[in-house]
Amino acid sequence: MELRSRFGKGHNHVKRISAGLIVLLFTVLSGVAQQSAPPATLPPPTNEQSTEFLHTADEVLAEMSKLLSLPILSPLKKSLRSREEIRAYLVQKMNEDKDAGKRYADQKSMEKFGLLPKDYPLEQTLMKVLTEQIAGLYDPEGKEFFIANWNSDADVRMVMSHELTHALHDQHFHIDKWTDAAKPNDDAELARDAVIEGSAVAAMIDYILQGKGSIRDLGELDPSMMMGDPDSSPELAKAPKVIQDELLFPYVAGGTFTQRALKASSGWTDFHKVYENPPVSTQQIMHPDLYFQGVVPPKITLPETAGLIPGDWKKLDENNMGEFGLLEILKQYLAKDRSTSLAAAWSADRYAIFENQKNKRTLLIFRVRLGSDADAARFFGAYSEVLESKYDMRTTLMRRPNFFSFDTPEDGVFLRCVGTDCFVLEGGSRVVFDHLTLEMGWPGGPVVPVKPGEPRVKVTMFPMSPAMITDAGRPMRPTAR
Repeated sequence: MELRSRFGKGHNHVKRISAGLIVLLFTVLSGVAQQSAPPATLPPPTNEQSTEFLHTADEVLAEMSKLLSLPILSPLKKSLRSREEIRAYLVQKMNEDKDAGKRYADQKSMEKFGLLPKDYPLEQTLMKVLTEQIAGLYDPEGKEFFIANWNSDADVRMVMSHELTHALHDQHFHIDKWTDAAKPNDDAELARDAVIEGSAVAAMIDYILQGKGSIRDLGELDPSMMMGDPDSSPELAKAPKVIQDELLFPYVAGGTFTQRALKASSGWTDFHKVYENPPVSTQQIMHPDLYFQGVVPPKITLPETAGLIPGDWKKLDENNMGEFGLLEILKQYLAKDRSTSLAAAWSADRYAIFENQKNKRTLLIFRVRLGSDADAARFFGAYSEVLESKYDMRTTLMRRPNFFSFDTPEDGVFLRCVGTDCFVLEGGSRVVFDHLTLEMGWPGGPVVPVKPGEPRVKVTMFPMSPAMITDAGRPMRPTAR
């Protein structure tokens, strides 16, 4: 899978496929960030290229061109490479990536959502996983196809069919630019990546089935057949579940989506329509009928934070989790079936992650829209459990209808739902939370209970400039705790 979204946008994306019956395939799509140094390229092969290999590659390319109804528009560079050569290329690609800030923000977001342990060695793990079993690569930037020289003769053509599908799609649809057009929406990028990888999976299956039918004739694809043998990928097997899932999502869900698209049309001759009208969310990939019905997520916004969150807190990122991301959060703490049902009620979301530049504490705000009031009520109960599971040390717990909060050693955690929307703050104060919900037009929240004999809490409003006052009739924004 391409490491987009929570793993770092702009990263030199490295993808993986497990074809189940035969091999693991890796594909590299380099990022398009501006680089001061020349882009990574493989040096000339150390060994003379086999005439048989070159002939086979040309033959498979011609066969895929016919299968996909896409003419070959330009020559394609191709070579057999050793494991050491390909690994060195991947390392260089990753080192070239200039978007370290985005990668850092992604990791902090994943940690705050509870998807990764704090300070998890993510980059080291990804490098191990991505170089574990490389079989073939296609680089859209260099227009070059590489294949590992240790593949068996039986596997070579299958590897080629997958990678050369990328090459043909790149010649016609410019897959790097097409995927990057979804920026800065992480969820939408992952959806487009699922089209790229899923179509290559489907094309590979059709290539294998030539003369015996096509993927359009098969029943719904069994995801377990595409997962491969976990024992053949020990580094992937011991990686956090979210890494495993996001690596496989474009291939498994994308393959099912492509099959559905091919069945709903005349086949590969019509597949260009998906590139012309790309899916806009992982929800459309996970539920293809929503794509064909034109159901798109509504745009929702986060409340204004200027004046509420002090200047020593830096916003690292603001983005979308999508149904896939929400499902991953829920699965960390709830049963799979319950998580799947809850995530399917997702309608839209938006989150922002902030970091205190002095003590490196983080603050997360997360707004989720569900399909109905009843779905929001179910989500409230479930996400209350998620928050409790994430924080072992909780004090001053407060439960009210559609309102839940507690304190942690670092700061407060709050969850509230109104109508179809739920809003979460992790790492802030009740004062900040209340003003954020007022910004969204919500009514005041429940009163904080006061124990008998305790003095009532007096909230001090810090002086502010006129520019920090909201529209007439709206409250002033206090400073975050």
